[in-house]
Amino acid sequence: MKKVRIISRNIACIALFSVGTLAVTSCNNNKAEDPKDVAEEINDDKIDDRKSEKDADFLVEAASINMGEIKLGELAQQKGILKDVKDMGAMMVKEHNAALNDLKSLAANKSVTLPAAITEENQEDYDKLNKKSGADFDKEYADMMVKGHKDAIDKFEKAASDAEDGDIRNWAASMLPALRAHLEHAEKIQDKAKAAK
Repeated sequence: MKKVRIISRNIACIALFSVGTLAVTSCNNNKAEDPKDVAEEINDDKIDDRKSEKDADFLVEAASINMGEIKLGELAQQKGILKDVKDMGAMMVKEHNAALNDLKSLAANKSVTLPAAITEENQEDYDKLNKKSGADFDKEYADMMVKGHKDAIDKFEKAASDAEDGDIRNWAASMLPALRAHLEHAEKIQDKAKAAK
């Protein structure tokens, strides 16, 4: 009888171990989705019209851009060496927060879901920048600001001319002067950061 209990206990332990391993494996395969992808899926489910979907995708992209700039700007204020880098970081936080608040209002009026957090790509940029220090940090931040604002201008120009919804077209167009000013500012800082290295 004692031998049967030991065997039964061993079988039960093996079964529990197997179930636990399956649970852990299935949890690991269920990796959290990118917040941008989640927002786009929600919007795709509730929007029937392809043109409206493109407008919603632009608003999701715009939110991602703003959240990324805010996070990088906060880091620039902490780790920047050049005063210009710290000042640009502060400007990015202030102006992109204002743009994000306008965008949230517009998205709510259009029943568009925006990402709840920064994207995986934005987090990767943040992590990459956070590994830098000193003059290397300043140069990398300036490079990211130039590239990011060139990309943003392209997307906002396209939306300003192609968006189906007039309010979205107007909002995109209204953001372009600030984005162009940010790019110009970033290019000046990029030159200073190169010279300081």
